[in-house]
Amino acid sequence: MSTSITESPRTRDQRITAPVAGQADDAWRPLYWIAAAAALLSVAFIFIAGIVYAISPPPTSIEGWFRLYHENWLLGLLAGDLMMLASYVLMGLIYFALYGALRRVNQPFTALATALAFVGMAAYYTANPAFSMLSLSNQYAAATSAAERAALLGAGQAVITNWTGTAFDAAYFLSAIALLIVSVVMLHGNVFSKWTAYAGLAVGVLTLVPATAGTVGVVFSFVSLLPTVAWFLLIAWRFFQLGRMTQ
Repeated sequence: MSTSITESPRTRDQRITAPVAGQADDAWRPLYWIAAAAALLSVAFIFIAGIVYAISPPPTSIEGWFRLYHENWLLGLLAGDLMMLASYVLMGLIYFALYGALRRVNQPFTALATALAFVGMAAYYTANPAFSMLSLSNQYAAATSAAERAALLGAGQAVITNWTGTAFDAAYFLSAIALLIVSVVMLHGNVFSKWTAYAGLAVGVLTLVPATAGTVGVVFSFVSLLPTVAWFLLIAWRFFQLGRMTQ
């Protein structure tokens, strides 16, 4: 008697769909490699931002910002959170890969976390002052009247205020919620280690308080750096492993 007759419909469906699922998983492997590299780059960006902050703290006046950009445009961009802007771009790659890795654990909540993360990224892109201040500083250097310089100073103040305003806080909060959701999903699966989930939970809880929330926000921001670095290193290692797996 043929196998097709004796096997149950459920067994036959599993036999047919298994290769398809394996091919689908294989399709994610290049993205896992990319996400691993993105996580390691994010760690490097954290250290670069820390070194820049220690060597050259952000100016305290708009004229100081314009002067910094005019004297050293790269240092101005770095002081204007260029590394964080780049990190948010990398986080897009990481969340896509997290969705691929965790979709079978809990697809709805992983999709929700990914959506929240991307909304947070979009909010931060509108708040980041790096290139806006570069443009304004160039215009300020070329200004020929006091009225024009005063207007540019006002525009610069608006950019810096926006940097520490609603869009920035929204980005911070949404990113924290997304990471908390992903970490809880990790705890309910076996794709990532429990330590990875715990590190993500620590970062998520600490970043519920934005860096703009006075002294408490600054302290929480600095304290969150350690679990953030640990989380990036742990997911990078796991993504490298997932990228090497064969179905």
